Amino acid sequence: MKDFAHLAKSQPCHVVYAEGEDPRILLAARQVVDEAIGSVTLIGDPERIGEAAATAGVSLASLAIIDPSASNQLEAYVALYLTQREGARVGMAKRLLQKPLYFAAMMVNAGDADLVVSGVSHSTRRVIEAAGLCIGYAPGLAVPSSCFLMQIPGLQQPIIFADCALNVDPDAETLAQIALQSAQSAERLLDETPRVALLSFSTHGSADHAAVSKVRRAVDLIRERAPRLLVDGELQADAALSRRVAEIKIKGESVVAGHANVLVFPNLDAGNIGYKLVQQFTGAKALGPILQGFKRPVADLSRGASVEEIVAVTCVTMLLGIEGK
Repeated sequence: MKDFAHLAKSQPCHVVYAEGEDPRILLAARQVVDEAIGSVTLIGDPERIGEAAATAGVSLASLAIIDPSASNQLEAYVALYLTQREGARVGMAKRLLQKPLYFAAMMVNAGDADLVVSGVSHSTRRVIEAAGLCIGYAPGLAVPSSCFLMQIPGLQQPIIFADCALNVDPDAETLAQIALQSAQSAERLLDETPRVALLSFSTHGSADHAAVSKVRRAVDLIRERAPRLLVDGELQADAALSRRVAEIKIKGESVVAGHANVLVFPNLDAGNIGYKLVQQFTGAKALGPILQGFKRPVADLSRGASVEEIVAVTCVTMLLGIEGK
């Protein structure tokens, strides 16, 4: 199984944790620094961080701490924010950037940190809002998405599941963007060429429904925009993953069917249920959700994330940042 911590150490990044008062974040930050994975800034009230660290038995040595409301960078970040948000007012921007989540995102935008990791005490909606307002979307993109890096027992290589956290019912255009963003993540995180399967309850016309037509249209859009990308759809999950099933169900050749390593689900119901079923039945590790489509790397942790998961997601997001530089 790929050692993401070892790979992240090759080019250490500066990570900012927006929820510095959470004991799990403190323990993860300590590990990131102690294992020379990267440098860390914690955002929050210094007194509360100190109290939480004392309770958790965590040393704050070599961990930078910033209180947004007292930071000497606040005015500069407000000025930067105003250049990006036409019509925004100084007072509103200042109030917003005194909130840890938004201040942390602006640190990344300003180049004072390489990536932001948050979500243990904020909803995904808030994390997305902060990233959208303070970091912005990658050129040509207006819709963020997410992926999970699934480390499944019995598989030598991890695979990508998308989108299992953000887009509830994507249309064909959005589904195509999700697939393209996920393929880019796969290029950076996997040791294999991305092979993207757009999933459905139908395989190559075995069923006819508006939901199937949406997936077919998304595949057409992907092939127009990325003709060299290995992509196929619509495919049922077994046809995407099993060569034996693919040989039975697929007429003709497919460069993806039977050995897909990027699975794009047709909607959030399927994606969220799918990855959690794999977790429960196989003991798989689901690293993420890793947010896609922003100018700089952003991770949105599960609110139930363990210290181990926080460190792993940090390392994976660091690798996206390294490759994206």
